[in-house]
Formats: sequence, structure tokens, C-alpha cells
Amino acid sequence: MKFIRLSLFIFIISSGATLSAQNISIGARAGISIPNLSASGDEQNPLNTGYSSRLGPEFGLFAEFKISDLFSIQPMLEYSSQGGKKDGLQAFPTPDNISGMFPPGQAPTYLYANFKSEAKINYLMIPILAKFGHSFSNSPWRIYIDAGPFVGFLLSAKQVTSGNSDVYLDPAGQQDLGVGAIPFDNTQDIKDQLHNVNVGVEGNLGLNYHFASNNIFIEFGGNYGFLNIQKGTANGKNNTGAATAVLGYSYQLGK
Repeated sequence: MKFIRLSLFIFIISSGATLSAQNISIGARAGISIPNLSASGDEQNPLNTGYSSRLGPEFGLFAEFKISDLFSIQPMLEYSSQGGKKDGLQAFPTPDNISGMFPPGQAPTYLYANFKSEAKINYLMIPILAKFGHSFSNSPWRIYIDAGPFVGFLLSAKQVTSGNSDVYLDPAGQQDLGVGAIPFDNTQDIKDQLHNVNVGVEGNLGLNYHFASNNIFIEFGGNYGFLNIQKGTANGKNNTGAATAVLGYSYQLGK
């Protein structure tokens, strides 16, 4: 709550400082998110490690409040794709129907199979960015950097698996359990397993072209969530994070 209150305070102060000057731009941005899930050092297990990056959409609406020629404040509403994917031999929790094949209390926690798995996690993020820019002399081009905190609200979370595979007792796939190939085609809603709120930091580097009251820009950046997303520890602990690449447009008011 302290984080949210501080963010709102910064937003209100910056808005008040600039509204009197009518130096405000509103805009939209869209592009791709390249997220991945990083495992926490103390909570690593075969389920939360081994993720690689996936692709997802990234888009948002923003307002930019100009304080000076150098500095502005930019709050934003941002749809952010997070998560990660695995493809190949990987762990999965031992299902009940296979646990019964082992003596009581001796079933392994994990088994291994060759299939595809993708964690599709989506957030509504509200970053408040401090933006510093430099305009080239007698040129419509401007380069800028921005950075700031965000609060994120979980919109959806699904674990999507696919493929058919034999089942193995070991991560090297050498000890076949002998149950034959089993299907992994499934989509599981895992939203109730994750925390509803995350906080973190976002930053971007951009190039802007200005004409009349309009701006078009290209921007590259990233974000990282500070909090572990899982409620429990059965699946380990992960943090979200993503690289982003977007195109955008803004219109300057009050001209």
C-alpha cells in the first residue's frame, strides 16, 4: 500500500505542476513482449527452472506531463505479457494414477517427459516513469530514456501443455517407467495459484520524431517484478520479467 500511495502522490504532484502549463501529451504504444520466468535462488526445483523466453503482445495508453525541456513524468496503463516456455524433456508432478505403481511413500515427487509447456501470464501494469530527453539542434528527432516503478494486477494465468511422450524416472531420460506414451495436451487455469499483485521497475530507451503537434516513436526496454508470483512453494518461486519493443504515437495538447 505504501508503494501505491507514493506512486499516486507522484502522479498528482506532477499532474498539478504541468496542467497549469497545458503542456500535456496523450498517446498509445503497441508491440511485443519477450518475457521469461527467473527462479529464486532459495526455491529452485525442476518445475520452476529451465524456462526460456516466449512472445506475447504489449500495449498501453499513457499521458506525458512535461516539466521542462529535459524532464517529464509519464504515467501509463499497460497490458503486459509475462511467463515463459519449455520444450523438451522436463519435469512434471507425479500424477496419482502413476503414484499407485510405487510402494506406499516411495513415489517420486517428479517424473520426466518430452513435451511442450508454456506459462501464459498477463498483467495490467501501472508504471509511473521519470523521462529524460534530448532534442537534436534544428531537428525533429529526440532521444530519451525513462524509468520508474510499477504496480501490476494479474489479469489471467494459464499453463498450456502439449505433446505425447514416454515417462522417465530421471532428468536424462534413461530410465523408462514402462507406462508407454501418455498425452500432455491440456490448458490449466493457474490464476488462483498466483498472487494478484506484483510490484517492480520498468525502463525504456526511445527515439522520437516530432511534427506539428504529433510524435511517433520507437522504444526498447524491459520490466522486472520484485515479488515471487506463486502463493505456495510446491512449484518453486519465480519472478516475472520481460524485454519489450514497441511503436507509439502521441498528440500534444494545448498548442
